[in-house]
Amino acid sequence: MKRNIKTMLSLSAFALTLSMSSCVGDLDVKPIDPNLNTKVDVEALFNKCFANLGISGNGSSDDDCDVDGIDGGTSGFVRQLFNSNELPTDEAICCWGDPGIAGFTNNAYDGANPMLEGFYYRLYFGVSMCNQYLAEAGNYNAQMTAEVRWLRALYYYYLMDNFGNIPFSTAVTSVKPPRYTRAQVYEFIEKELLEIEPQLSDAKAKTSTDEGYARPDKAANWLLLSRLYLNAEVYTGTAQWAKAKEYAKKVMDSSYKLNMTGRNGWSAYQMLFMGDNGESSAAKEAVLPVLQDGVLTTSWACSLFLMASTYDNTMHPYAANVDGAATNGTTLAWAGNRARPNLVAQFFNGNASACPLSTTKDIIAAAKDDRALFWGDGRTVDVTSNTTKDFKKGLSVTKFTNFYSSSTTGAGASNVQFPDADFFLMRAAEAYLTYGEADARLNGGKTSTEGTNAINALRTRANAKTQSFYNLSDIISEWSREFFFEGRRRMDLIRFGLYGGNSSYVWSWKGGTQAGRNFAATRNLFDIPTKDLNANPNLKHNEGYN
Repeated sequence: MKRNIKTMLSLSAFALTLSMSSCVGDLDVKPIDPNLNTKVDVEALFNKCFANLGISGNGSSDDDCDVDGIDGGTSGFVRQLFNSNELPTDEAICCWGDPGIAGFTNNAYDGANPMLEGFYYRLYFGVSMCNQYLAEAGNYNAQMTAEVRWLRALYYYYLMDNFGNIPFSTAVTSVKPPRYTRAQVYEFIEKELLEIEPQLSDAKAKTSTDEGYARPDKAANWLLLSRLYLNAEVYTGTAQWAKAKEYAKKVMDSSYKLNMTGRNGWSAYQMLFMGDNGESSAAKEAVLPVLQDGVLTTSWACSLFLMASTYDNTMHPYAANVDGAATNGTTLAWAGNRARPNLVAQFFNGNASACPLSTTKDIIAAAKDDRALFWGDGRTVDVTSNTTKDFKKGLSVTKFTNFYSSSTTGAGASNVQFPDADFFLMRAAEAYLTYGEADARLNGGKTSTEGTNAINALRTRANAKTQSFYNLSDIISEWSREFFFEGRRRMDLIRFGLYGGNSSYVWSWKGGTQAGRNFAATRNLFDIPTKDLNANPNLKHNEGYN
């Protein structure tokens, strides 16, 4: 927070980055006059690489969007991460009729899905920014170069995870890039992260006023490596559980820690998703935050999307001194995304109907878990239609707010429309669950004492009952309870064999029916957008698409 990304971006640097040839060969970005005289502003270009995570363009609003063909307020990274990795799963469902949303909800997406196109091109725009920086300023500063290489690896990670076999380039060139297999991209990411680690800053938890906040350090590198290794069997066919555990432990042993302290009636868990999360004790959990600020760094597609899309004007989060305020801390409530009953069931021993149709305060008490951030008053647990635009079919989610934990009333935000809440894209809690899961997989599907302690740390923070051990079915549920609506559920279900294919697990509206039905395992990958297939002869459909 309180960091003005936008004003650090000079027009000259912005113009230069858009004049390059896309690494996908036909990226839908706004063209400029190629004869325009440009001068590189290295600092601005560096900031542009990271701004791609938090804002959709370079002007005063998302309307000035870097990716054409999709609404600026829709094309942002966090919004598209949510759409593609939450809506097709057992956690989220949306009652909007935007093109592409039904395809996610019913697991019926293809290369023409406009939302998938938006996600794909947003990620490649980020790759292109990083390639441009490294070509123009790779020798400017060793740490900055390592950070941009890390960010490029992150963009390629999301492309590999979601799209599998993708166009790949590390250069600014007009040549159509070759198609890399998922295993080849995995190899590049691993090699890149291991090479740059010495040049990254030391692992050190920070607040928004500290130098280096929202920039990757060694802990971010370890956490991305641990995620890569945790999913290695999916990506390459060869499991790397020991490496996943090793790198997760590095994060756990660093100064990044779970936030264990609540304030002014807000729980320690709620504080991770509030307007002052970059200034409060929650910041020590933020291994990589995406910056947002209600005045200086604003977007419709980042933290605001997570707040406004999950609220209407009848609900509120619980805190002792703001109970009764029908608000998420902003003036916007779009009434779109809500919980599938299967998510609610994670907090009630598999029985969603045991959840009281009441306030967040009552639901937390009934679940005996601070993470049960739902609103049930005036709602139904079941989602009885996947086409009716009725936000009250399904429980609402009160996880994301713009309230300040530092205030006894919850007020304090700098802007009542755009939030101050940073989005914690990577937080230390991931290391604890990665460690616990990898430990269980190395020990016959059951955690040892060390793995148990790691998972119990999360449950203790949530005031939930701890266990003497955890098996894999416990752990996949714990991933959901800890990280729901944070953009990672699809990946976790795939790793556990519970997404596409002949799985014993179905959820409400899986495959387009209310009772749920399986869909092909080939849907574990999204297809390459049709536009890119037509533009680049080196590419081909992923298996199962045509």
